[in-house]
Parts: sequence; structure tokens; C-alpha cells
Amino acid sequence: MASNRHLGRMLALQTLYEYEFRVQLEDKWADAGEILKRNLERYKSSVDDTRFVERLIAGVLKYQEQLDESLRPLAPEWPLEQISRIDRTVLRLGLYELLFSEDKVPYKVVINEAVELAKAFGSDNSGKFVNGVLGTAYRTLVEESDGKDTKSTDI
Repeated sequence: MASNRHLGRMLALQTLYEYEFRVQLEDKWADAGEILKRNLERYKSSVDDTRFVERLIAGVLKYQEQLDESLRPLAPEWPLEQISRIDRTVLRLGLYELLFSEDKVPYKVVINEAVELAKAFGSDNSGKFVNGVLGTAYRTLVEESDGKDTKSTDI
């Protein structure tokens, strides 16, 4: 069975994926909170830390424009709009955790979790692609700005 946080990230991914899909279709009733509520109901016996999932979704939505602008130069051969929706959503989740999350998660765990999500829900190459982009994001956006690894000391 997946860990509680892994399952939480899966629910966040599914919620954000559906929300973006519905918004792109101009569904005026698209509501990330309602989508999350429905998804959490399905897994209520398995997810204890619903606040973690809520924070991930709220954070990605709040910082989505900034996340997207940060992702663009990390994969210059792949315009963000041409990256599959699932890979784009996984990248946003991972980058949000690396840059903005209040939860102190080691960067290796963040990247590994994103890679596992990409492998589970994306294409054959999604895991490698996500690993490369988030690895570059860590080195260029986190390590260089901090001068050291600030997230890898706490679990």
C-alpha cells in the first residue's frame, strides 16, 4: 500500500489534472475544492493527512503562473503547452514542493515522488523527463539560491 503522503500526492495530482482539464474546456462549474472533496471521499479510509493534500493543491494553484515561468527555461526544447497535461501537473507539484512548500521534505524525496507519479500516470519517458527537469530545478533554483541544501536535513 502506498504511504499516506504518496497517496496524498496522487490525489493532488488527480485533482489538479481534472481541474485543469475542465477549465481548459471552459467548464464554468470547475471547482478544485469540489473535485478534491469528491476524490478524498473515495479514499477517506486511507488518507489521514487531508491538510497536506489541500496545501499542495492550494499552493500549486496559487503559484501556478510562477511555477510555469520557472519551468519554461528548464526544458527549453519542450514548450510547456506541448508537455502532456499529466507531466506538466507532476512538474508543477514537484516544483511547488521544492520551492514553496511549508512541509520540510528532503529534495530527493520530492523528486523521487514526482518521478513515481510520472511513471504511474504518464508515458514511458515521463519518469526520466520529470527527473531531469526537477533535478535541474533543484540545482538551479534551490541550491544556487540557498547556497546549500536546506530541505534535505529534515524528514
